[in-house]
Amino acid sequence: MRENPRGCPSARSARLTAALEAAVDHRWPVVPGAVLRDGQCSCGHGDCPVPGAHPHDPPLLAATTDARMVRWWWERQSPDAPVLAATGRTLSAVSLPAEAGARAIAYLGALRLPLGPVLAMPGRYALLVAPYSLDALGEMLAQLPWVPGSLHYHGPGGFLPLPPGVGAGRVRWVLAPRPAADGGVWLPQVGPLLGELVEATVRLDSGRSAY
Repeated sequence: MRENPRGCPSARSARLTAALEAAVDHRWPVVPGAVLRDGQCSCGHGDCPVPGAHPHDPPLLAATTDARMVRWWWERQSPDAPVLAATGRTLSAVSLPAEAGARAIAYLGALRLPLGPVLAMPGRYALLVAPYSLDALGEMLAQLPWVPGSLHYHGPGGFLPLPPGVGAGRVRWVLAPRPAADGGVWLPQVGPLLGELVEATVRLDSGRSAY
């Protein structure tokens, strides 16, 4: 019988390395996610809407940048767990359907608008940005004529899966993090990107070709 790749030493080592890199180098608070075992989420809820893709034990509030805690989690407690970054403190994000996201990134690149890290998740792209408050985000969105429901905001109290994903939750970098001058990762402000991301999503939702 073939060994489950999720539990093989190389996969576990990759998750530990990714968790330490995010916490120590990027300065993003991380926490282990729930694990999918034999089609069941480790949270114990049979009707879990996102099995194996959410915080559980420890909870999201425990997310940390402490290397010792990160090592203990992924070496001893949850070696098969996905790496989740808590949003709102040192990073936030906006995510949209993958097709709209790919086209928006190409368009923003053509405009030479600097982009930060971009994650590809199952069916979605997430553009990582500097932390924003929900009040500030609300003020920006209020200035737009319409905001599609398929655009999601990962701010205070949210989280993002980081590569490498687990099982069906494959995650990869479309644009990898790059260092900031003062350490950590350079992240753009959400404001200059928001209008184009909304436009790309609106056009996809309406069946028209974006850009």
